[in-house]
Amino acid sequence: MNYLSVEQLTKSFGVNTLFTNLSFGIEKGQKVALVARNGAGKSTLFRILTGKDTPDSGLVVFNKEVRLGYLSQEHDLDVRKSIMENVFAADNQMTRAIKAYEQALVQGTGLQEASDAMDQTNAWSYEAKAKQILGGLDIHDLEQKVGHLSGGQQRRIALARVLIEEPDLLLLDEPTNHLDLDMIEWLEEFLTRSSMTIFMITHDRYFLENITDEIVELEDGQIFRYKGNFSYYLEKKAEREALEEATRDKQMNLFKRELEWARKMPRARTVKSKSRMDSFHELKATVSKRIQSDELELEININRLGSKIIEMHKVRKGFDTVQILNGFDYVFKTGERVGLVGKNGSGKSTFIQLLTHEIEPDGGKVVVGDTVVFGHYSQYGLPLKEGQRVIEAIREVADFIPLTKGKTITAAQMLERFMFPKSMHFNYVDRLSGGERKRLQLLLLLMKNPNFLILDEPTNDLDVFTLAALEEYLMLYPGCLLIVSHDRYFMDKLVDHMLVLEGNGEVKDILGSYGEYRLAQELAEAKASEQRKAEVREVAAKVEKPKSKLSFKEKFEFDQLEKDIPRLEKEKAELEALLAGGSNDHEELIKTTDRLGKLIEELDTKTMRWLELSEFAGA
Repeated sequence: MNYLSVEQLTKSFGVNTLFTNLSFGIEKGQKVALVARNGAGKSTLFRILTGKDTPDSGLVVFNKEVRLGYLSQEHDLDVRKSIMENVFAADNQMTRAIKAYEQALVQGTGLQEASDAMDQTNAWSYEAKAKQILGGLDIHDLEQKVGHLSGGQQRRIALARVLIEEPDLLLLDEPTNHLDLDMIEWLEEFLTRSSMTIFMITHDRYFLENITDEIVELEDGQIFRYKGNFSYYLEKKAEREALEEATRDKQMNLFKRELEWARKMPRARTVKSKSRMDSFHELKATVSKRIQSDELELEININRLGSKIIEMHKVRKGFDTVQILNGFDYVFKTGERVGLVGKNGSGKSTFIQLLTHEIEPDGGKVVVGDTVVFGHYSQYGLPLKEGQRVIEAIREVADFIPLTKGKTITAAQMLERFMFPKSMHFNYVDRLSGGERKRLQLLLLLMKNPNFLILDEPTNDLDVFTLAALEEYLMLYPGCLLIVSHDRYFMDKLVDHMLVLEGNGEVKDILGSYGEYRLAQELAEAKASEQRKAEVREVAAKVEKPKSKLSFKEKFEFDQLEKDIPRLEKEKAELEALLAGGSNDHEELIKTTDRLGKLIEELDTKTMRWLELSEFAGA
């Protein structure tokens, strides 16, 4: 069944055409991701799909029977209301059924119809499902006013609300932003199990790899479709580009021959020569197209870093009842690549502020070497002056940037290497897309030649191509590197070990990547579980058997219990299955629930009696 059809969509902003005659569709059950370079029009396309923007031409057609859910970059929560009020304020079949049922209870009429609607929409379990999903996103106090929460918490509530609604077609714009690593893994598992059809934008490459079954790429205003996950897409994209490169080489050779002909052509043109000249100009336009390189060929000469970098001695820091560091010792070494990991609110930003002396510790000391030059990229980015052009922002740092081996590069050349073509140099910074602004902010930071680079959530809003290029640069970066990121792929590729903030002032130093850390964690949890089971078995084996025997009457009772308990457990399982089946008979559901309650009580009583008698049964 077709859920969405996009037909001949065109969108421009002034002279900048984002896409022309764009067409594609989404079928029921698909999990599709849209990938494109920053500024190519991903978010604009999503706004058009949700009716928040209009195309210049073309159609967006949704199946009328499909319920649509959308997570945008900006939420529409009512900040005056509580979390739970916002969740129940969502307009969907379940919340409408709940409101109708509550109204029927107050008025005393239409109760049967309202109850039937509750059954049909499975609204009875709405609150339980809401609490489960909110809990998975670490939202627990549901009476808090949304206006008192951070921007990240508000976005998580918006995400939870759309997941609770469980629409037929779910549009997600960067769903992993503001989630910590545990939450991302929870969301990944939730969406993998879900039957929802999904169309999403995300830069999280593990997310793309594990969830999607099709990648749609928007490039040069055209759509390219790849029926597979992210690794399949990379393989097939490389094959396509290699084929295009070979075709371009052939066209270049043909162009050279045509150019030689054009130079020798006599002034008097026949119809045939005019046609050939038209073909020549078309060919020239084709071979002039240049595939933009994904490599940031940056060789910036960083400031010299001495032997003494940063030393942390018995550092203590806390706020109110939250202890972040409690006597922490650490010495940073030359060329070290550290990942800083912890749940949201565990103190990662505080740790960074201690390093950069933005705040002072409660106890102990942080000693920074004389040669250390920090480059701190916060998750909010560096400030850009509105009304300033891109080239002006770069020249404000320097007109020429020193490279290795005594070379220099101009500000304009630096922009081109950071994927800003000449056509964008005089664009105003306030007209850049979110990802383009991030890329410019990163460039400004790197141009200052820091030798201790702190990257706090650098991957937010960057496209997968920029991320790959940034990783290649950072792989060769000779200074110290401290990374806070929810992007598991980014962390796995760049860090050698991790400092894990575990709460209550405890910090673990883990050798290896995040993936290795999670694997070790899972193995440790499995081992601990087996250990607990073994201890229980060992204790049970050591329990001394009582010497007394059952009386004849007790033995008869014990034998009867061994027959009754399995029968009762079987009936309990049948009743639970009946309730889970979502019967539409409200009266039958009430009877089943009453019987299940009495059955559980009877089963508990008989089980306790069986345990008492079993102590003597084997004597």
